[in-house]
This record gives sequence, structure tokens and C-alpha cells, in this order.
Amino acid sequence: MAGVAETTAAAPTGAAASTPAIHTVELTKRFGSTVALAGLSMTVPRGEIFGFLGPNGAGKTTAVKLLLGLLTPTSGEGWVLGQRIGDLDTRRRIGYLPELFRYQSWLSAREVLAVHCELAPLPRSNWKGAIDGALQTVGLAGRGDDRVGNFSKGMQQRLGLGAALLGEPELVFLDEPTSALDPVGRHDVRQIIRDLASRGSAVFLNSHLLSEVEQVCDRVAVVDHGRVIASGTMDQLLSGSAVRVRAAGLDDGARSKLGDFGPRDDEGEQMTFTSLAPDRVPALVAQIVALGGRVYEVAPRHQTLEDRFLQLLHEDR
Repeated sequence: MAGVAETTAAAPTGAAASTPAIHTVELTKRFGSTVALAGLSMTVPRGEIFGFLGPNGAGKTTAVKLLLGLLTPTSGEGWVLGQRIGDLDTRRRIGYLPELFRYQSWLSAREVLAVHCELAPLPRSNWKGAIDGALQTVGLAGRGDDRVGNFSKGMQQRLGLGAALLGEPELVFLDEPTSALDPVGRHDVRQIIRDLASRGSAVFLNSHLLSEVEQVCDRVAVVDHGRVIASGTMDQLLSGSAVRVRAAGLDDGARSKLGDFGPRDDEGEQMTFTSLAPDRVPALVAQIVALGGRVYEVAPRHQTLEDRFLQLLHEDR
């Protein structure tokens, strides 16, 4: 894929640049007695790549729909690109790639993008340049006249990303943008996302591929049961240390006595203590030996975003 910079406009200046891309205060959504989103407060500056993470049913989709103006909040407030959520003119400055999308199989890629140009709406005189640029950016320059029904799922996902980039949006919502892509495609999408941020656009990224999020996002928020349970930069979230221990001879009763050393993941003889300070390792080894265990290996482990994500969910529940 080519870089987004080939078809970009100048970043917002003046008052527009000083307002955050997203700002919410206690944004809440209820469906009857069910609380789908409970008091979401966050700020996403322009030019930032923001990861929004959580398990299924955590409230991520509800949050995105509220920010896009597709749902009305039960309480709280929110602003997108300096205007209250739901503002029609603001929507024209937003790109959106939903997780689930379908295109009419009989349309060509160019025709799909032309429909989105019409919906945006973009001036018709700009359509050809916008469509050509989008196809080039997402790696479909030679497939613009092919029918979408003949596209693989990965190619359709590239096309959906191209549609989200039409009109040079100031804010782009991407829901699982790399789920159907091979490693080359995921690498290309990461570069597109970085190019968007470099030109001043904000990217709101929702993905279950936490390794992808870790590589590209400036900050992340983890949401569970409709509320944010942690947020910060990668350095802030991954500041803890993890230790992997391989030990034999410990039954369930003995393992239960290791709880003072923090949360851990057990896989057979291997235990990973996901938040253990290095100076506590000798005490841990001594405790395992005192409980009748035999220690074969102790190794520090870099805490990944997936480690931290699972730890946060465990602590929250």
C-alpha cells in the first residue's frame, strides 16, 4: 500500500487544531435496565492513535455509536472535533470502518467508493482523484474495476478502509481493521494509521489483535462492564514486570499459597507472575521450595499488552 500522505490535506490550524478530536464527560447509555456504557470520560487529542480495548460486551461498540451520533446518550456529554456528538456537519469530517460490512457483489471497487463519495457528500469534481487516491493507498490500484464479489475478505477489508479515508477525514474510527489481513496487509495498515496521525488526524482504534495495538497506539483505554478500568500510554500501562517460573511438585493446595505474589497464569509446570517486582523473586523461590516444589527455571518476561489486558480484567472481576 502507498502512504496516505499522497492524498492528504493540511492539518487543522488555529481554533480547530486546539480542540481535541474527542472529549467525553460521564457519557452513559442504558437500554432498559442494562447499562451498556457507564460514565465514559476521556480525551483524545488530534494526531493521536488511541486504542479502545475490551472483551466482547464491554461497551466498545456502544461507545463508538454514541461518538458517531448513531445513538443518543442517556446522560453525560460528548464532543467530537469541537462540536457536540451528533452534529451533521461534523460527521462529514469523520471516517468509519465498521467491523461488519457488506458491499453489493455486483459493484466494482470504484463504484463502491463512488457511493461513499455521494454519501459523504464530496464535490463530484473531486471523486476521481479521491477514489484513485484511496485505491492506491490501500493497495487496490489495479483492481478498481473488478467486481467486489470476486474479492477475498482481506481485499474487501482494504476496500472498506479506502472508503473510510475518502474526504481526508480529521478523525477516523477503525473497528478491527486488520482482522482479515495477512502479515503484509497488517504492516501496510499500521503504516496508513501512522500516516494519518502524522498529518494531524486522530485515529480511534478498536481491535482484538493486541499485538497490533501495542505497535501502533500512543495511548489506550481498557473498558469492561461499560466503564474504563485503565488508561494511559504504553509505558504507563506496561510498567509492571512479569516473571516466569517452571516448578514441579506443587499441587493445587500449594499453589493457592502463592497468592501473596500477585496474579499469575498457570500452564502446567509453568507459572507466570504477571506483576512481580524483581526484589521479590528470591522470596518466591524460597516459598516454592518450602511448599515442596522443585524449581527448574526462573526467567524475567517482558509484559505484553495482552498480559496487562488479562491482568486488568482479572483484577476488575
